Amino acid sequence: MFLKRRLLSTVPWFVDTAAARPVRPPPPHLRLNDPPPLPPDAPQPVKDLHAQLLQSPLLDPSTLLVSQPRALPAGPPLPHREPQGKRHRRGTYFGESAYDVPGSLWSWIVMAQVKEGTENKGAIESVVRVVRKTLLGVQPPLPIPPNSKQRATNGWAMVDAGSFAVHVLSKQARERYFPPDRYDRW
Repeated sequence: MFLKRRLLSTVPWFVDTAAARPVRPPPPHLRLNDPPPLPPDAPQPVKDLHAQLLQSPLLDPSTLLVSQPRALPAGPPLPHREPQGKRHRRGTYFGESAYDVPGSLWSWIVMAQVKEGTENKGAIESVVRVVRKTLLGVQPPLPIPPNSKQRATNGWAMVDAGSFAVHVLSKQARERYFPPDRYDRW
């Protein structure tokens, strides 16, 4: 009878089921970091994209940032110099530019960093495909440019979605092009 009951049990005879062992926390590299909060006034396509990017196994959720760009301070004006020569070249007034308009080119910026070690294995391109697929399914459709077949050789890819931009970066590109003192959570 004793042997028959032990054969039906999935617990070995030497394991004491009454004693509860303490539960260890998972190691740091297996812990899921909480993503930064999504701004409540973000447009619906940005919210949909954020929800889709949180599901990607190639991204570190703690580095997914959705924010409005900060206004850059205006630099000193160029000294005015009259054009010279027959073709009137080398003057300093070139007309109005996008930099004279206060604000930024985009209303929102989405930044996502791929996990370390995956950037040269196609992770950036894979995340860009997810971004494009998500944004092409949004109603009303967004003005997304045609797909580029080039690989992200410098660890950075960007998708222009009209009123917002999506940056997919490696850790090295983020540290180089987007310093932590200019961006909130990084």
